[in-house]
Amino acid sequence: MKYWVATAVFLLVILFIDSNNLMVTMRLQREVGTYEDSIGRLEEAIRRESENKQSISDIDSKEHFGRENYFMKRDNEVIYKRR
Repeated sequence: MKYWVATAVFLLVILFIDSNNLMVTMRLQREVGTYEDSIGRLEEAIRRESENKQSISDIDSKEHFGRENYFMKRDNEVIYKRR
């Protein structure tokens, strides 16, 4: 009987009372997962941006990129945006 009580007290302390209890550990694991997802998305964004940077190396590509993405125009032309 005393072994069961000691085991129950031990589990109670480990699972709920201790500073590194099960609840804290699970919350920290969720945070780590969230941060790892963020890292993956940011690495993908960095990869896409580096590809864009490489693709707009010459002046014609830069002009094309600016016209498509930032609606830049020459002095004598009108640009209509699509919705």
